[in-house]
Amino acid sequence: MDRSLLPWHAERRWIRRHIARALAVTVVTVRSYWRKYAQGGLDALLRFRVGGRVSGLAPYTTSLEEEFRLRPPTIARDAAQRIEALTGVHRSPSQVRAFMLTMGMKCRKVAPIPAKADPDAQDTFLTEQIEPRIAQAKAGLRYLFFVDAAHFVFGTYLGYLWCFVRVLVQTPSGRQRFNVLGALNAITREIVTVTNTGYINSHSVVELLEKLVKQFPDRPITLILDNARYQRCQDVFDAAIRLGIELLFLPPYSPNLNLIERLWKFTKAECLNSRYYATFSEFCQAITTCLHEPDEDQQARLRTLLTLKFQRFAKAG
Repeated sequence: MDRSLLPWHAERRWIRRHIARALAVTVVTVRSYWRKYAQGGLDALLRFRVGGRVSGLAPYTTSLEEEFRLRPPTIARDAAQRIEALTGVHRSPSQVRAFMLTMGMKCRKVAPIPAKADPDAQDTFLTEQIEPRIAQAKAGLRYLFFVDAAHFVFGTYLGYLWCFVRVLVQTPSGRQRFNVLGALNAITREIVTVTNTGYINSHSVVELLEKLVKQFPDRPITLILDNARYQRCQDVFDAAIRLGIELLFLPPYSPNLNLIERLWKFTKAECLNSRYYATFSEFCQAITTCLHEPDEDQQARLRTLLTLKFQRFAKAG
């Protein structure tokens, strides 16, 4: 429909109707917000509460936020019991769940952190080793790669799906593995790999070093690696000296400082979770394609994921 042919009041109804459809709300709700904005601008709109009802837990928001920051509840029923014990106000789990959402809480999966990680050592390594070499790589003075191996077992990786009933995914039998030793360019996000279906060992690492020197011969190369035994061994040291490659080994238990760890997680989510591959070759090809030939949408998400910002942990105690 040509909106220029509509009278002004009909055009306004047309706009409200399409806003409501886009936001999945009613036209009445859009009209209410519209009226509030006309009366008091953005400030009035931010203060406006649909329905006008204020939760009976609102006066306790600050104290409950302190309690839940200190001891996050596992489920809404647990939160409801603690709220009643602290405030004397009884609310159902569904009401408590809605209240926690208004406070900015979400039900998030707990993430692991190595118990033996040393935050001070990580901070020192990040500021004194990684960041100066990132600056050099950005200036075109060296190549910086993050190195690690992933071992993809031929099977079904269970993920989350939005679905009406639980989905069952076929799983192949056997224990075949597709091993990928990768070097991720910190600036271009290009990955160089050595793959096999047996084991990653020192010979695999030396092969990767030689491959990097052949592909990037014009500048010094620095590799950031973890302390896997097949990487921190004499054969690798000798090859690095021969090829002129600098090796920097992360502090123990520091996967959060290895950029390529995010790529492995992305690969599993993108091409393995909740997927069934009938043959091992199809399984390997899916991983290879995801790593070396991501589509435009995947490339956009990788640009957001593979930023040079690293998670730091506060020292316990």
